[in-house]
Amino acid sequence: MGGIVSENRKTLMLLSGRAYPALAEEIGRELGVEPTPTAAYDFASGEIFVRYKESVRGSDAFVVQSMTSPINQWLMEALIMVDALKRGSAKRITVVLPYYPYSRQDKKHRGREPISARLVADLFKTAGADRILTVDLHTAQIQGFFDGPVDHLFALQILAGHIERKYAGRELTVVAPDSGRVRVAERWTDRLGGCPLAFIHKTRDPLTPNQVVANRVVGDVEGRVCLIVDDMIDTAGTITKAADVLFEAGAAEVIAAATHGVLSDPATERLKNSRISEVVLTNTLPIPPEKQLDKLTVLSIAPLLARAIREVFDDGSVTTLFGGLS
Repeated sequence: MGGIVSENRKTLMLLSGRAYPALAEEIGRELGVEPTPTAAYDFASGEIFVRYKESVRGSDAFVVQSMTSPINQWLMEALIMVDALKRGSAKRITVVLPYYPYSRQDKKHRGREPISARLVADLFKTAGADRILTVDLHTAQIQGFFDGPVDHLFALQILAGHIERKYAGRELTVVAPDSGRVRVAERWTDRLGGCPLAFIHKTRDPLTPNQVVANRVVGDVEGRVCLIVDDMIDTAGTITKAADVLFEAGAAEVIAAATHGVLSDPATERLKNSRISEVVLTNTLPIPPEKQLDKLTVLSIAPLLARAIREVFDDGSVTTLFGGLS
């Protein structure tokens, strides 16, 4: 059986969906285990079939699936993978979702709207998942949607470490792209030694998705290197408009850091044509060659996920491991 066997005879098995097998393989290298051989394919009708080629009975199973586009296909595949493990008598099933799907649909803005982030949690619970391990949720309340343990990891240390090394000695201001991200930006200022904080006051049309009107800067950014921080970059409208406002307010340079590079069209074109000098992301989601830019820096999330998986497997403390942020 391909897995790690602990002293008390527990077996760690790593299972990879088809969305982003390279990440699962990288996690496996960190753990010293190869992903379990799996047969997964689509029928002509579009239905998904999954079968594990090794016994999973009694195992501590970790299903890794990055929810990239087409997100609904990979969500369904992950659910089927969990069901196959449950029916194969796995002892404990942890779903590793580097990027939690539907995380922006975490509450109702108006009547007759879904709370899809809760639905996703319910689906995994129904399929048989015992635990969820994820990185930088869009809102922390999503942890409460799943009826079981949720290990909420943060990529801050990875991203901030890169910023510290590259921009040491520069006058840095952390910028929240809107008032809702101020708490995230405050964590960054604490991590970067108490540098100044600013935010962009903006308006958003609730009837039009991905459309943002950036208004003005609150805080002193003149002559400084401005670091815009967010949990994700999707179409890059928010971040590029924020950069324009920062330059209008006198910023010397604008860089950006985010955990999840969703990069839906026209994000690549917007970033390419923007005055942002560097965009730092992690590889929670795959970034295909056609979306890679010279100004794009991608840092690996695999060591963080592997350490968390090891702690879960050994019944250790994920919270302690990651400085009390998890």
